[in-house]
Amino acid sequence: MNSTLRPRTTLSLRRLATAATGLLLCVAATATTASASAAPSPASQRTTGKTACRLPAPQAAGTSEAHTLTSGGRERSYRLHLPADYAKKRDWPVVLAFHGRGNTGTLTEEFSKLSTLPAVVVYPEGVIGTGDGDRQAWQGAPYAAAGVDDVAFTGDLIDTLEATLCVDERRVYATGKSNGAGFVSTLLACRMADRIAAVAPVAAALYPTGETCRPSRPVPMIEFHGTGDVTIPYAGDADRGLPAIATWAADWAERNGCRTRPRVRTTAPDITTTNWSGCDRGADVRHVAVTDGGHTWPGADVYSGGGYTTQTVEAHEVLWAFLRDFRTPPARSHGHGH
Repeated sequence: MNSTLRPRTTLSLRRLATAATGLLLCVAATATTASASAAPSPASQRTTGKTACRLPAPQAAGTSEAHTLTSGGRERSYRLHLPADYAKKRDWPVVLAFHGRGNTGTLTEEFSKLSTLPAVVVYPEGVIGTGDGDRQAWQGAPYAAAGVDDVAFTGDLIDTLEATLCVDERRVYATGKSNGAGFVSTLLACRMADRIAAVAPVAAALYPTGETCRPSRPVPMIEFHGTGDVTIPYAGDADRGLPAIATWAADWAERNGCRTRPRVRTTAPDITTTNWSGCDRGADVRHVAVTDGGHTWPGADVYSGGGYTTQTVEAHEVLWAFLRDFRTPPARSHGHGH
């Protein structure tokens, strides 16, 4: 009896194994076909950043050119600068530079000298806001265009950069002038701390946004402001809800868990630097006050705003020395709000 059943049992088991193997191969083939036919999402492109390093550059190295993308149902513009040796390096850091009200990416590139840095530098363009003249502005200011989500636009822009360029997604930094600096400080750093490693506002227009700044992690910051700025007064402007700059910087240091006693030094004849260290996760805060400085970009050789422009420091060099070593945490989700 047993000797009669054994061959049949063995044969049945072999048939079952063969059928199971065929089924697995069929499922695998189906999954492969589906994967090959599906268009890669921005999220999948972000997780395979090395793929972008094999793509042809969207423009010649060492040049600056205008590009567009669609965000929030609008066509948005930005100016992209690639370093001269872009093709010779992997994982370039990114500097996002937001212009002031009524300014442009092209003019900001000219006076800021940011395109001389060893980084991919991007100059986003704002949407024309309210008030006199057709002046581009950024979310958060009272004159910003209604219904425009510039935080979402910035996220879409970073997605595009990471999908098309050989960049280091952990070394994305944000700077800006006036309204652009205010946007970086009051909204971008507060809502996108998972994607922005550190910030460097210059002459920031810190209009109240009606929301409390609660970043998902302490955000390192270096901030520049002239004590003689009449556009965005150093002492603040209660009528417009603008805070005193030194107080605002100290509040940022407190948010970052820094030591209560900052180190204050005169680093140049007209430059006083206040530095908070010992901060949570190493997120230092630095306030650079320009004595009698106007609403200008320190070190600019062409017009960048009204008032005195110091030539004792170059803002692009000072901010880069501060920003370049900071990175976002290695594991994070890409949400835009917290």
